[in-house]
Amino acid sequence: MSAFLEILGQEPYWSFVRIGLFLVGIASFVGANAAYLVWVERKTAAYVQRRPGPMEVGYQGLLQPIADAFKLFAKQVLVPPGADAILFRLAPVLIMTSAMLSFVAIPYGTYLSPTNIDLGLLAVFAFASINVMALMLGAWASRNKFAIISSARVVSQNIAYEIPMLLTIVTIVMMSGSMNLGEIVTKQGGWFWHWNLFQLQHNPLMPLSFLTFYICMLAETNRAPFDMAESESELVAGAFTEYAGMSFGVFFMAEYANIVIGCSLATVLFLGGWNTGLGSLFSSAPAWAGSLIGLAAFFAKLYALIFTVIWIRWTFPRTQFYGLLNLSWKILIPVSLVTLWVTSFLLKVI
Repeated sequence: MSAFLEILGQEPYWSFVRIGLFLVGIASFVGANAAYLVWVERKTAAYVQRRPGPMEVGYQGLLQPIADAFKLFAKQVLVPPGADAILFRLAPVLIMTSAMLSFVAIPYGTYLSPTNIDLGLLAVFAFASINVMALMLGAWASRNKFAIISSARVVSQNIAYEIPMLLTIVTIVMMSGSMNLGEIVTKQGGWFWHWNLFQLQHNPLMPLSFLTFYICMLAETNRAPFDMAESESELVAGAFTEYAGMSFGVFFMAEYANIVIGCSLATVLFLGGWNTGLGSLFSSAPAWAGSLIGLAAFFAKLYALIFTVIWIRWTFPRTQFYGLLNLSWKILIPVSLVTLWVTSFLLKVI
């Protein structure tokens, strides 16, 4: 046993085990979020619409997500006639894999990062780009006219909104001097006015940059009012029209996973990550207590942002498709370019 522990303690073996443990943890985290964010969304929708929401399965419907999961597992996965069976089954796997890989690069605390990647920000966007490919692949493979129309919308939407999002990210990288997500968080340590959101001396338009990133995140994750991938009132169920059972469920698990990823990035890039923003208030606490406090701070910011995503869905109606594209090309891209130029000028002068 001691020999085994000695081997395990060596750096190559420990790194392998550490990544394995984090992957198991990420899978559990994604599953729990997908299940209970649906419950939170249904309860929020019920509150907004002045009705009870799920109440029957467990206290206040807390066991409803588990019942829904069993129902989806029990349903048969059907491949429609004329569809490409291999690509049809591959699309849900591909979209879930891209979401899982994105979690690997996101630091949730001082010691809670599966791997420290110098280009972690680039890695997250590289993995996230597979998302739209998977939606397009599933829609094309299903040979359904509604799904194909939806996939064309999704591609147009993602191209339009990736540009202002990446311009905003370049602004943050210029301010931080790094694409390592852990370093970006570390440089926002101390009081809350050290967070990138409040770095007005480098970019007086930083709150506008945060708003741009947030709107683009909603569009990239296909959330209302930008849910063109579904468009139930126009395209039945959009890209998911021919999917049923757990293959349909995987698409929605990936949607909620991408919401968590987008809000995690917003927390890391703008809101100080695991920094509490209270200066040295907890500096005398033991290391383990400081780590737990930082983790709690991260998740408080994360779930506050996720709640706003849910709140927006049940408050604003879906936008018209051309209005969606005009918002990006005519407003968000010029605004993000201006903020980039202002930041470049101020960093050079200061």
